[in-house]
Amino acid sequence: MAKKRREIKKKLLHKYRLVILNESTFEEKISFKLSRLNVFVTGSLCIIGLIGLTTLLIAFTPLREYIPGYSSTRLKKQATELTYQTDSLVRVLNNSNRYLDNIRMVLKGDIENNVINRDSLRDQFKLDPNSVNLTPIKQDSLLRAEVALEDKYNLFERSGVKTDLVLFPPVSGTLTQKFDLKKRHYAVDVVAPRETPVKATANGMVIFAEWTADTGHVIILEHENGLISVYKHNGSLNKSQGDIVRTGEVIAAVGNTGELTTGPHLHFEIWQNGTPINPLDFIDFK
Repeated sequence: MAKKRREIKKKLLHKYRLVILNESTFEEKISFKLSRLNVFVTGSLCIIGLIGLTTLLIAFTPLREYIPGYSSTRLKKQATELTYQTDSLVRVLNNSNRYLDNIRMVLKGDIENNVINRDSLRDQFKLDPNSVNLTPIKQDSLLRAEVALEDKYNLFERSGVKTDLVLFPPVSGTLTQKFDLKKRHYAVDVVAPRETPVKATANGMVIFAEWTADTGHVIILEHENGLISVYKHNGSLNKSQGDIVRTGEVIAAVGNTGELTTGPHLHFEIWQNGTPINPLDFIDFK
């Protein structure tokens, strides 16, 4: 066994000479003294160095983008931007679908039958008096004194915010049918001579101005605070979708269009946040 080890050691340490000659003159150019052990160690170190260098190039340089399976930074950035754009488009699409559903409800006169549990609403605002600390704090006392001092020398009344809704009558005429939830008539029908100007009930934007088989020429305006006004059975329309209108501006003319009409009149509706409201609560058509 020891003899075999000596032979292996001898083979590993035995010196060899590597000579590079000129092929034409056989002149010796370069010569190296090598052993099998030196060749093995040198080759191993070179292989390890190449592996390390390749790893560094792949990990910390853009060269990795040319290796199949690795994605480039540009592609990752584009994928991230596309993800955000897709999410935004989904939200816009959902909002558009809800908006179109509201328009469909206005055109067809459909409303949701929402049942509200009043007891559950009251429970949200129940408060245990024993849990409230009514002891005045220093900041509260200072604020009260400051407000009292301001009011003491205030000669003018403070302006309040008006919450009453006032609308302009689209036409003047005789009411033939009033607002009736039970009969699903969510409008008032106002008889007026043909070609009578139909005016905008408030400032807003035209969101629908088209022809429908049932109600003829229809124009719908969107106003502030979720308010929508609807004008049906018009003889003609003066505005197009996207137009901005002012209160009292002529937007159409009274007519007798559509299958559900019985004569020249205006079918006028008011909706707020998807719920029909009685126009007679805000407008005098006389």
